Amino acid sequence: MKKFKNIIMDYGNVIFAIDFNRTQEALTQIGIQNVNEFFAHKGHHPVFDNFETGEISTTQFREEIRKIAQNSALTDAQIDAAWNSLLIGVPTAANHDVLLDLKNNYRTFLLSNNNEIHYNWILDYLQKEFNLENYNDFFEKAYFSHLMGMRKPHAKIFEKVIADNNLDVNETLFIDDSPQHLAGAQKAGLNTLLMNVHPKDLSAFLKDNGLL
Repeated sequence: MKKFKNIIMDYGNVIFAIDFNRTQEALTQIGIQNVNEFFAHKGHHPVFDNFETGEISTTQFREEIRKIAQNSALTDAQIDAAWNSLLIGVPTAANHDVLLDLKNNYRTFLLSNNNEIHYNWILDYLQKEFNLENYNDFFEKAYFSHLMGMRKPHAKIFEKVIADNNLDVNETLFIDDSPQHLAGAQKAGLNTLLMNVHPKDLSAFLKDNGLL
C-alpha cells in the first residue's frame, strides 16, 4: 500500500464492535414497525441523522421515538436501552495498544458519527472497563458528528478535519467499515480503505495492509 503520513479512523466496527441486528430487535420490541427500513447499516430514518448532527436534542430524539413507536408510555430508560443495544464494546484491550502504535508512526484522528446517548454510554464504558476518560491519548484529535453539526458521508465533515489539521489529502488515509462513508471521503480527495473484518482483528488488518 501507498505510504501515508496521516490516518483518519472510524470508531464503530473498526475499533469498537457494534451490532445493528441487536438494535433492530430491540427497536422492534418497543414497537417500531418496518425496522429494516427504519434503522440499518446502509440507511435509516432521518431522526438518526438529525440526532447525530445535534439538530435535535436527546429529549427530542426520545419524543420522536415515542411518536414513531406510537407509544407515549415508553420511558427514557426503555428508549435508551434499545438504542444503546447497538454498542458491544472494544473486543480486546490490544486495540488500544494498536492505536498507540499507529500514533507513533502517523498523525492519527478519530472521526465518528455519534450522538449524545451513545457518546455518554461509551465514555462511561471506557472509564469502567479501561480506566480511560476519553480517547485523547490515542489520537491527535477525536471528532464526533453531534459535536460538529455534520456527519459522514457528507464531504464537508472530511473537509473540516482536513482543513483543521492542514492535512495533505494525498498523504492521508481514511478507514471505515461503511462503503457510503468511503465514497464521501473520496469526494473530499482522501484515500480510503474498507474495514472488512471484525474489530477484534484490527491489528492483523492493519498489518495485512502495510500500515503497521
